Amino acid sequence: MRVLVSEPLSDAGLDLLRRDHEVDVRPELAVEGLAEAIEPYDALIVRSQTKVTDEVLGRGSSLKVVGRAGIGLDNVDVEAATRRGIIVVNAPQSNIVSAAEHTIGLLLAQARNIPQGHAALTAGAWERTRFQGIELMGKTLGVIGLGRVGAMVAQRALAFGMRIIAYDPYVSKERARTLGIELTPSLEALLVQADIVTIHLPRTAETEGLIGERELQLMKEGARIVNTSRGGIIDERALVSALREGRLAGAAIDVFASEPVSPSHPLLHLDRVVVTPHLGAATQEAQDKAGTAIAEMVALALRGEFVPYAVNIAAAGEIHEEVRPFVPLAEKLGAVLTGIAEGPMRLLEAEYLGRLAEHDTRALTLAALKGALAPVVDEPVSFVNAPVIARDRGLHVSERKSTAARDYVNLVSLRAETEAGEVAVAGTLVGARGGERLVQVYGFDLDMAPARHLAFLLYEDRPGVIGTVGTLLGAAGINIASMEVGRRDQGGPALMALAVDLPIPPEVLGRIASEIGATRARALLLPV
Repeated sequence: MRVLVSEPLSDAGLDLLRRDHEVDVRPELAVEGLAEAIEPYDALIVRSQTKVTDEVLGRGSSLKVVGRAGIGLDNVDVEAATRRGIIVVNAPQSNIVSAAEHTIGLLLAQARNIPQGHAALTAGAWERTRFQGIELMGKTLGVIGLGRVGAMVAQRALAFGMRIIAYDPYVSKERARTLGIELTPSLEALLVQADIVTIHLPRTAETEGLIGERELQLMKEGARIVNTSRGGIIDERALVSALREGRLAGAAIDVFASEPVSPSHPLLHLDRVVVTPHLGAATQEAQDKAGTAIAEMVALALRGEFVPYAVNIAAAGEIHEEVRPFVPLAEKLGAVLTGIAEGPMRLLEAEYLGRLAEHDTRALTLAALKGALAPVVDEPVSFVNAPVIARDRGLHVSERKSTAARDYVNLVSLRAETEAGEVAVAGTLVGARGGERLVQVYGFDLDMAPARHLAFLLYEDRPGVIGTVGTLLGAAGINIASMEVGRRDQGGPALMALAVDLPIPPEVLGRIASEIGATRARALLLPV
C-alpha cells in the first residue's frame, strides 16, 4: 500500500513503514497541492502544518487512515474523516515530558530574564542591574489543569521549593494530596494567591478566553503567567494591557490564538515577555516517539487490525458488528456523565444489558471513559491513554453485564461516584437506522436524541416553567431544537432536558436557574 508523508517524520518511523509499504515523502504538499495528489494513497501522515480538510479527505478515494505525528488535531477534520470511515490517529503520549520541561524552561527564563540578558550581552551591553530576576524558592505556583503535563510541572516545581496550588474541578483532593498539591475551590482562589500561574488545559468552548481582563486583574501585582498548552485560553489583548500597565511582572508564552504569529504581535515586543514558537513538543525524543507511534498505528490500520491510538474510535479496529454502532453513543454518555457530575469522579461503572452483554464490550467502556475524560484534560484521549489518565486521577473503572434487559433490546448505562454523590445516565439505539437516544439522566426517564449542545435542569414541577425557560432562551437568541420533561409525581422533582442550537452562556443559564428555582443547571458540549 502507498503512504504519503507530507512533513518531517523520524527515520525510525519511516523505516518501520517501509518494511511493508511504499512511502513517499513530499514536504511541498504541506503548503499546497495535497487535494490534487492524495487520490492514490492509502495513508497520510502529517504534523501541524498540513491542513487535512473535508476536500482533501473527499478526494482521497483510497484513504484508510490519517496519522498526526503529535498530540494536537486542530489541522485535521476529524468529523469529515469519521463520516467517510477514515481512521484518524495521533501520538497522545509522545510529548508529555517535553511539554512539562519546556514549561519549566520558560518559567525559569522569565523569572531570571535569561533571553533578554543574552540578547543584550551579545549586542555589546553589560546590564546586570536591568535584568535582575526573582528566585522560585518560596513562591506559590498556581497550576490550572492538573492533567499529566500539569502534574509533571508541579512535581518539578516542588524540587525548587515552591508551594504548589492547583485548580482542576475534575481532580480529587486525594489525588492532589498524593502529589503534594493543594487544590483551590475556584479559579479565582488560585489567581489571587499565585506568584506564577501556569496553564495546562485543552482549548474548548469553555476554556477559550478563560483568562481575560477580569482574571488578570485578580492576580497579584507583580505576578507572572506561563502558557504552553493552547493559544486562545488567555485573552492576548488583555494580557498585553496588564503587562504594559505594570500589573503583571511578566509572561512566558509558547502558544498563540493564531499561528504562525504575526511579527507585529505586541507580545513579541515587550521586554518582560519570553516567547517561543510553539516548541512544547520540539525535542528529538518527542519527535522520535511520535514518529514511531504514528508509524505503528498506521501500519495496524492498513492491516485492518484494532488501532488503539484512534481518535475517532467509531472508525477504529475490529469491534463486533453488534457492538460497533454503540461506540459513539458510549462516548456521548461519558461526556454527559462528566457534564452532570459535580466534582471529580472516583468510580465510573459501565453496565451493558441485553444482547450487547454477549460480546466483548471493552471498546464501549473505553469509549465511555474517553467521553468522560476528554472535556477535562489537556491532551487528546485515546483507547490507550484513557486508562492511564484515569489511573493517574484515581478514577476506578469497572464493567457489569446482564443479558436480561427489560425495557430495551440493548442498554448502555453509566454510573459515577463523586464526592457529592452518585450520578447516572443511560442510552440505547432505536429503529432500523440505529438512532441514538438518551433514556435516563439523573434517575429520570426520557427519550431524547443527544445533540451537540445540551442542558439539564432539575426543579420542582409546577405550571409555567417551560414557558419561562423558552422565553429566557429566546431573549438570548438561542433556539430550542428539542425538549423533554420527565417527572415521577405531579408537583414533585422534575427534569427538563434541552437540545439547543447554540451554547448557553453561563450568565443565561444562571438566570434560568434562578427564575425557575432549579437545584441543578448544567450546560454540556458533546463530542460530534
